[in-house]
Amino acid sequence: MPASSGNGAVTRSTLRQQIADALRDEVLAGRLQPGQEFTVKEIAEQYGVSATPVREALVDLSAQGLLDADQHRGFRVHEYSVDDFRGMIEARGLVIEGMFLALTEGRPNAVRPDDPRSAAVVAGVRRRGEEAQRAAAAGDLSVLIGYDLRFWRELGACFGNPYLADFLNRLRLQTWVCAVQHLRRLTDLRGELWAGHTQLVDALIDRDNDAARAIIAAYNAHSLTLIERLAAG
Repeated sequence: MPASSGNGAVTRSTLRQQIADALRDEVLAGRLQPGQEFTVKEIAEQYGVSATPVREALVDLSAQGLLDADQHRGFRVHEYSVDDFRGMIEARGLVIEGMFLALTEGRPNAVRPDDPRSAAVVAGVRRRGEEAQRAAAAGDLSVLIGYDLRFWRELGACFGNPYLADFLNRLRLQTWVCAVQHLRRLTDLRGELWAGHTQLVDALIDRDNDAARAIIAAYNAHSLTLIERLAAG
């Protein structure tokens, strides 16, 4: 059997990820609306690529809960309801509570906020939080989503359980997809968006789990109230 360099597979895998990222950004930006349908051929023509990496990217996004696959009609953007959003918030809170326990129990792989060796990691997470807060204050939803997802992904990695971190990242992506369909209807989002990122980091640095839990509870309540109000029209 002849040797293979694998470069073709790497290129296709990279293209697959690039297409998935681009389509996810389109959904989060509201340019692909809930329920909107499209085919592999349409996306392949739009990006000027072959059908194979497009199909693979769409399957990946379907597995993440962002798209629905229809054997005969192609794909469509998943439509989340307010009840779905409530369920996501509840699940998100349970995952975060599990992460807090990692600090309380002193899990070996968890970053210790009071450990000097972890200072750079924690400082990086805090910087991400500062950027998210600035975007929230400015009402810049697209910038906020990018920094918010990165903030929680990096914060989740600090707790030492990659499975919880991956699940939280998926939940946060889904909650944003659900929320943007309502948030994009507002012309001015200043004062509407949660901006407690650095307060949460500071509470965790101080190992004040009660304060951290209170921040998360307020965040969840704020999110639910906002989306329920917007959904009600």
